[in-house]
Amino acid sequence: MAVSSDFHFPIHGVSNDRLKLVPFDPEQHCEAFFRLSSNHPEIYAHMPMLPPKSTAELKDRFYGNPPGGILSFSNPESFAFAIIDRTRPASPEDLDGELAGTISFIRASATHLCVEIGFIVILPQYQRTHVATHAVGLALQLALDPPELGGLGLCRVHWMANSTNLASVKLAERMGFVQVGMIPWHIRFIKGKAHGKVGNGRELPPGSDPEDLWRDSLNLSLGWDLWRDGAREKVIKAMYR
Repeated sequence: MAVSSDFHFPIHGVSNDRLKLVPFDPEQHCEAFFRLSSNHPEIYAHMPMLPPKSTAELKDRFYGNPPGGILSFSNPESFAFAIIDRTRPASPEDLDGELAGTISFIRASATHLCVEIGFIVILPQYQRTHVATHAVGLALQLALDPPELGGLGLCRVHWMANSTNLASVKLAERMGFVQVGMIPWHIRFIKGKAHGKVGNGRELPPGSDPEDLWRDSLNLSLGWDLWRDGAREKVIKAMYR
């Protein structure tokens, strides 16, 4: 990595025969990520953040963000991985394959031994392939497997999805997550209509800017006990179906 991270947990890459997750290095990965995603702002339709306007702006989200920034190296609750598709030929980004997107651990807690899987971006040409399933599966193995199997031995992994993002919800459930509730009016997309955001489709609260949108978020969770009692095998089966 170009910059060391302050993430709560000791972190390392994880891989299988088709995919690998490696620490996202802005100097190595940002140019290709921006080039492959910049014409697809819809990738960010369900997320609070806006698409970066340049490679430099994307890099600044790692180097220059305030400590609470979701990608910031100085945020101990977040860690971003580059997704490398090992079924593709070597590339300037990785000798093992091509950059296929990014996935992050966010809202990590060292006290409660948990993380959320978030900021998942599968680049357009890798969507509807094995990439999303394997990326989430590897992230779960890293988070929930015990240290003797190479994991962090955490107790819970969380997933939050826009209630209108059915693809995200279906992916989470396919990977063993269980719905535990919904937070209405969870995220305000300021000027969301102009930025192509997808809201909850409901009447805006009194006094709202008519250009704003709001997101309801579905909460899903996967605990260590479910992982031990069959979810791990379910995930591996989903990865190699």
